[in-house]
Amino acid sequence: MSQTPLSGLASLQNGSDIRGIAIQTDQYEVTLTDERIEAIAYGLAVWLKEAKQLKVTNEKKPLKVAIGYDSRLSAKRIQTVLIKGLTNTGIDIVEVGLATTPAMFMSTQYEEYNCDAAIMITASHLPYEYNGLKFFTKDGGAEHEDIQFILEKADWENITWETDQGLVTSQPLLTAYAADLVAKIQKGINDPINYERPLTGRHIIVDAGNGAGGFFATEVLKKLGADITGSQFLDPDGHFPNHIPNPDNKEAMKSIQTAVLAHQADLGVIFDTDVDRSALVDNHGVTLNRNNLIAVISAILIKEQPGTTIVTNSTTSEHLKVFIESLGGKQSRYLTGYRNVINQALKLNQEGIPTSLAIETSGHAALKENYFLDDGAYLVAKILMTDAILQKEGKTIVSLIEELKQPVETDEVRFAILGEDVQQIGKETIAAFETFIRQTSDLAVDPDNLEGVRVNTSGKYGAGWLLLRMSLHEPLLVLNLESDQKGAIKQLRQDLKAFFTAQDNLDSSRL
Repeated sequence: MSQTPLSGLASLQNGSDIRGIAIQTDQYEVTLTDERIEAIAYGLAVWLKEAKQLKVTNEKKPLKVAIGYDSRLSAKRIQTVLIKGLTNTGIDIVEVGLATTPAMFMSTQYEEYNCDAAIMITASHLPYEYNGLKFFTKDGGAEHEDIQFILEKADWENITWETDQGLVTSQPLLTAYAADLVAKIQKGINDPINYERPLTGRHIIVDAGNGAGGFFATEVLKKLGADITGSQFLDPDGHFPNHIPNPDNKEAMKSIQTAVLAHQADLGVIFDTDVDRSALVDNHGVTLNRNNLIAVISAILIKEQPGTTIVTNSTTSEHLKVFIESLGGKQSRYLTGYRNVINQALKLNQEGIPTSLAIETSGHAALKENYFLDDGAYLVAKILMTDAILQKEGKTIVSLIEELKQPVETDEVRFAILGEDVQQIGKETIAAFETFIRQTSDLAVDPDNLEGVRVNTSGKYGAGWLLLRMSLHEPLLVLNLESDQKGAIKQLRQDLKAFFTAQDNLDSSRL
């Protein structure tokens, strides 16, 4: 057991998660060491007992915590150390094996598990050498300040209560989670002729990217009657040999597009590694990710709940706002970060503003009807329910967004911040950029923006917008551009070059 505080733990915080290097490479040393993981287990125990103040019946054996993981190569090492630390504090452990992030939350909701808390071992779509931890209790995921508390208390010396050694049991989770999804889809479609297998006749391909999402093809779609021929990369493989498991990645989306068209499928579904994000492709290869995905699920929810508010991150298209409002809904364009948009949705509901969805262009989508849990599999399930109804009307899911105007051009430029004080450099650069924009013709700062600087274009650039903001997870400034005029982005890049090349603390080579 660690007897002294560990240095460097704060560097593992990644917003409301913990992430670090779990496998040594030529480029990286391990930062998620056994010693640090064990210390984090002690910090978690203190958080559950003191900060969350969970009720217990036996002080010496206070809680039950589920632990699961995605396909990452370092997962079982991390799980072993977490179990050692948590059982030292008297906590009982339920090993659930391969799981998804949303399924881990559900282990605190399902009666047959009834866990007080859950840990998901994942680093989402990051390269194989990374790993991390996400924490849940019955009332939702950990916040930024919770992670900070856990890391500050990550030391055996903070375990001040007497303990009996915790017990370890095994209880697979994905089977129960898949059965839950099947039941929800059956109920949502409510086919009186074929209630048990309402997707009979539908050909749906799943691309799991060798993450944890392969179960959705075999244990959900197939059991609902769908033909899953052509599904790919379903087997968990932490080397991620085929493509990055990321619905926001062009290569990954191209992979599922190609599969759908080659197999003449009706739909394609793609997940990230831990299945808290997803996207779709229709039978013509039209991608339903980013703004298109937000538009589809918004159209579904606004029809069910007229006037509802949709919370998004800051990089959504102006066309999306027009689309949502044309359906009678409202958009709250908020900060980047899945916890940020979820918390904004919770806040709006508390204020009496009906809000049914919190969603990012990255594919994180949290529905009010589903605990405001960002669950890629539930998002797809919800869309499949509507798709079945549309099929009976001779329509497709893409018909929902026929009125969504598509930009002529889009682009993204990422500028590496070269100095050590990343936040300060980013803040100063954004402030200087705003001044530059105010002095430049045909560019106007959008006042209805909460993150970075959003700019509306006109005149020689045509109608469009651009946004400069700090990256949430990396030492970068990100510039997103969108235009309805061909050639406008090339002109914008050229005209913005003088500003960015003058910034000594930025690598502007990608511009």
